[in-house]
Amino acid sequence: MRSEPPKVTLTKWFSSPMDNAVATARTCYSSRVVTDVDVKANPALRDRIARSTFKAGHHTTLQHAHFQFTMEHVSRQALWSFFHAHPFYNSEQVSQRYVEVKAGRVLKPDLSPWGPALNARWDAVVERQMRVYHELIELLSPTVERLYFATFPARYRDRAKGEGDVDKRWQGSMQKRAQEVARYVLPIATHAHLYHTISALTLLRYHRMASTHDCPSEQRLVVEQMVQAVLALDPDVALVLEPPLEEGATPDARALAAVGRRGVDVAMTRALIQEFDAALEHRTSKLVSMTEQPERVLARAVREALGVPRSRLSDEAAVRLLLDPADNGALGNSLDLLTLGKASRALELVQLTFQRKISHAADSQAQRHRMTPGARPILWTQVVPGEADFVLPVILEEPDAERARHVYENEMRDIALDVAHFHDAGVAPEAWQYLLPNAVPVRYTETGSLLDQHHKWTTRLCFNAQEEIWRATRDEVEQVAQRAPALMEHVLPPCGQRCRGRVTPYCPEGDRFCGQAVWQQARSAYLRVL
Repeated sequence: MRSEPPKVTLTKWFSSPMDNAVATARTCYSSRVVTDVDVKANPALRDRIARSTFKAGHHTTLQHAHFQFTMEHVSRQALWSFFHAHPFYNSEQVSQRYVEVKAGRVLKPDLSPWGPALNARWDAVVERQMRVYHELIELLSPTVERLYFATFPARYRDRAKGEGDVDKRWQGSMQKRAQEVARYVLPIATHAHLYHTISALTLLRYHRMASTHDCPSEQRLVVEQMVQAVLALDPDVALVLEPPLEEGATPDARALAAVGRRGVDVAMTRALIQEFDAALEHRTSKLVSMTEQPERVLARAVREALGVPRSRLSDEAAVRLLLDPADNGALGNSLDLLTLGKASRALELVQLTFQRKISHAADSQAQRHRMTPGARPILWTQVVPGEADFVLPVILEEPDAERARHVYENEMRDIALDVAHFHDAGVAPEAWQYLLPNAVPVRYTETGSLLDQHHKWTTRLCFNAQEEIWRATRDEVEQVAQRAPALMEHVLPPCGQRCRGRVTPYCPEGDRFCGQAVWQQARSAYLRVL
């Protein structure tokens, strides 16, 4: 790696994680609570219990201790592929939508083993991507301004009066919307910084699996720093620290070998893409499976939870009791209380599965809905070097964005040719994948219960949600509504939920209000470009 290496800092921690793990294990078989102090009194017993419970698979004891890290100079690809690809973490990460990306903040692999000129070619490509990013921000500004003031006409009138401070705030808002689109040309090698909190158990899993696809070299650099920081805090963690799997021994590496995929296979990739895209039928997200008779399943579970027969609570009334904000006040509460209600947990019994095709940029945000997991791909297996495959942001279809669209599409073609150049030079997919743009499509299947899909839908139907995710969410809601209309009648963005539940103000976003009284609109009338 020629760029600044990842930097990991342990910022908050449990002071004695292994003592605590053993204390929790012993408490299960004790007439009183066993403390860390009790455990420290007998180190030999502690070590024996730590090893035996770990070997037996009793790992919940290792979920009490948590560690908070800051990460810097970590690629967006490594975060998407590994650190955010499972449910057991929490992160707060810098947003490319709201923070302008600065030049040089990108991972640079060392390509000299494949040729003396490749590093210079790589740097030139990344510099061009950054120039195009800034060019697109500039080119999109007039279109964004037109659409913005069409949404907020009163702000345009105030702007004409020369109210400089207010206008400056609006300029910042419009700048962010231009950045949201321009970032699609940035490479997934672009650095991010973030807070990342995990349990001791997740850290052990990271250590074991750090060499898995897609970014084993970078992942190992990050995980090793995390592990060493925790070992410096408590060396006894080494009692349960298993050795890392070799690259060829990870489950995904074995699966690739089993299906004969040891590198790029153009014919196989093209066949997969054609098959997947045909199944989507021009949608962003396609419903492929759902629980049969979901209204009946849901209603029966509600009656069981409340202890009433069908004669007292019909299917229709049971569904309304859960999903109509006028009857269920929890739906208008931003704290998301449904998982703690006995009746509302009936929503867990209805399962929905979708095929999705969204950009890497959008999926990096969508995957944060950890309770609607997806079987995301080894990214390079869905890429044909030399063939431009990308998502087009909808604003680029506006007539006055024609020049920006031309620049955008040309850059996508250039990036595809650059990737082909490195591939043809023998560069490993692990390295050339970093050049792929944020616009590269991610094709995968996602599933989740109605409870968790409902949370995702209501938050992502907000007009402030990332436009591409909003579009995928609308696709999903429309399709489920066709098959189970009673379930979806009141699936609305937060403002619609709050209006129905008579919670004021209807929009909870404050000065981030999207500019439209969406709570007054039918879902079929929803329309947005910005």
